Amino acid sequence: MSPTRVPLIAGNWKMNTTIAEARALARALVSDLDGVADVEVLLCPPFVSLTTVGGEISGTSLKLGAQNLHPESKGAFTGEVSPAMLSGLCDYVIVGHSERRTLFGEDDSLVNRKVHAALVHGLVPILCVGETLAQREAGATDEVLARQTALGLDAVPPDADFVVAYEPVWAIGTGKAASAPDAHQAISLVRRTVSQQLGVKTAERTRVLYGGSVKSSNIRDFLASAEIDGALVGGASLDPEDFSDIVAGASRSSSG
Repeated sequence: MSPTRVPLIAGNWKMNTTIAEARALARALVSDLDGVADVEVLLCPPFVSLTTVGGEISGTSLKLGAQNLHPESKGAFTGEVSPAMLSGLCDYVIVGHSERRTLFGEDDSLVNRKVHAALVHGLVPILCVGETLAQREAGATDEVLARQTALGLDAVPPDADFVVAYEPVWAIGTGKAASAPDAHQAISLVRRTVSQQLGVKTAERTRVLYGGSVKSSNIRDFLASAEIDGALVGGASLDPEDFSDIVAGASRSSSG
């Protein structure tokens, strides 16, 4: 983890928690994490709980993010949520998560449209990239990461504020995390791709996260790399004690 980039620990709650459960989880995390100065903490609840969680963390150091968005500002898209609806409510939005790509068929072109929509409406997109197990076994990891990063950031201005999250699909929800050296190598490639496309300065300031079976027991190993600036946490973010322990591990890493 670079000392010039504040680590970001983002909790992706996915399709979990009722509104009441989301409120209770947010309150527990505020109690544990409000005031953490050297780590940025982000909560990404389901759409229906954004307002509730936003109210619970208002005035605290915790930030709010959405899990997805539609690229259009409005229109006849029943069931979708537009960037205009999220603007002013959220700070961040996850874009191109592997589950959106694999389960809902989102391709790089659509992901890129979502990145631009987020930026236009003042949201910080967290662009997710990552290879499947089949792609990894075929030796295609580098090609997949370079393509998804380059196309996801196509025509994005160098001064745009965005985050990239490397999430090997084979490690999500499986309990099997990438090794710290493998994550370092993959994220180094992502950063080089950003540098080639948007310039060295943009690449140097861009935070690149690791996601995939992140736990309190491995977060410090990942953040020992100067290339890795935090984590996109799935299942462990639903347990306030586990998530707080991950943030504490990131805090200790950032302070040396």
